[in-house]
Amino acid sequence: MKTPIEPIDREGLLKLSEKGKADPKAVRTLKCRTVLERKFRHKNYIRNLEAHIIDEPPQLLGDDTAPNPSEAVLAALGSCISVGIHANLVLHNITLYKLELELEADINITAVWGTGDLSEDKLVGFSEVRVKVFLDADAPREKLEAIVAHADRWSPVANTLRNPVPVKVSLA
Repeated sequence: MKTPIEPIDREGLLKLSEKGKADPKAVRTLKCRTVLERKFRHKNYIRNLEAHIIDEPPQLLGDDTAPNPSEAVLAALGSCISVGIHANLVLHNITLYKLELELEADINITAVWGTGDLSEDKLVGFSEVRVKVFLDADAPREKLEAIVAHADRWSPVANTLRNPVPVKVSLA
């Protein structure tokens, strides 16, 4: 007998959905304060949560105490797509038993943060991201494929990676 995964609150989801429909232009500002602790280990402060640690592996001169920034992007993408899948399963009253995502990204690291190969044609950042969704839920495969595609289409993190976003970095 399979054990269902505890779903999010469906009534809360419906209220949140209606709120979004009522004010479709609402924008929320997210904040993070990043503090260098030592070498490449950083403490990232978000809301009132304990510090989220980001580091680099030894081959990139870090202490290997936490994911590196690019791995954290993959984790954010996987979590965002998972949230979307879960919410849409709940919306459609589909019981969920398993949801796991495996993510891979190809990245050329030879620029070494702007200290290595700085060729003009250098692609900095991910050149491709692949996501595999392992999903066990009470619905036909076609329905689950549609929900996965829908979650991907409406994922804020996936769309942040796909679409050009102005990034402004300045000395305070």
